[in-house]
Amino acid sequence: MTALALAAPPPPRSPWQLLYGALLARRRRRAAATAERLPVPVVSLGNLHWGGGGKTPFTAAVAADLQARGLAVAIVSRGYRRASRGPLVVSLGGGPRIPWSAAGDEPFLLAELLPGVAVAVGEQRVAAARLLLRELPQTPDLFLLDDGFSHVALARDIELLLFPAADPFAGGRLAPAGRLREPLGAARHADAVVLTGCPASEMPTAGAHLARALARHGFSGPGFASSTASGPPRAGASGLAGAGSSSGGDLHGILPAGTRVVAFAGIARPEGFFRDAERQGVEIAARLAFPDHHAYPDESIARIEGAFRRHRAGALLTTAKDALKLRGRLSPAPSVLPIVARPEPAFWEWFDERLAQARR
Repeated sequence: MTALALAAPPPPRSPWQLLYGALLARRRRRAAATAERLPVPVVSLGNLHWGGGGKTPFTAAVAADLQARGLAVAIVSRGYRRASRGPLVVSLGGGPRIPWSAAGDEPFLLAELLPGVAVAVGEQRVAAARLLLRELPQTPDLFLLDDGFSHVALARDIELLLFPAADPFAGGRLAPAGRLREPLGAARHADAVVLTGCPASEMPTAGAHLARALARHGFSGPGFASSTASGPPRAGASGLAGAGSSSGGDLHGILPAGTRVVAFAGIARPEGFFRDAERQGVEIAARLAFPDHHAYPDESIARIEGAFRRHRAGALLTTAKDALKLRGRLSPAPSVLPIVARPEPAFWEWFDERLAQARR
């Protein structure tokens, strides 16, 4: 990742973009002025993009690291596209206790990936967090605010802003002309920025390049990088990778290299999934890309099974987020490509210091 590749576009000059950006900034200031504070530190992880920022693997990695150090962690999330309203407890640490459709696919996945971590969802994250505080037998040591950058009604102690290496600046323009939900100038509110999905060979310098590229938009903090590692496809199981490694529990076996597969995914950037699958040695007979957070109605099931028969494949292959929606609905049961985020050591050094300050 060269400095040239991470050259941020200049601030927009379009009157519409400037007006929209000013309205978003005003909304942020008003919400921040009355933000509620929890009795324990809050770490926010978010991005400026509409989807595909690598938040779920990164959140899982941070939560698993904190849990390994003996800290009680709770996660609050919106639960994007869930079929429910209001604050709901997804898990008190013993795995999901409501269906994925009510929790949202990503919070449900985090609840399965992270035994011992409490998870709640709610349009108002404050209400979700306070629901957990009432229902948990003990107050957690900290909260992780998943996809929390734009939700400033809940005060946070550490603000992490994630940028996907595949499309770090989303064209530099706000929707509908671009793929940003807040201007790049909003990065000035972050304590640190992280380039997710970064090639491991480029990690030593990529984070610093990202921070320098955002400096022209007012950001003044440090930048870090995080790689994304895939493990061998796992056959016929939940397909959930352990958050701290590329292999996990409840797995029946590794899909042999050279297996002919129909690969499908309903995520923001399916091309990365297909690329990682090929690196694991499978032969992709067909690629099926569905919209992000796809619910897989019956017609999608028929399309997948039809491709499997038509291409005479040996297996179906998908992501963990997609697999949880398809349990008992596909024949054969899909294998899963496990994914784990691996932030660089410099990030952990910085994060540990900031977290110790927040806990004091």
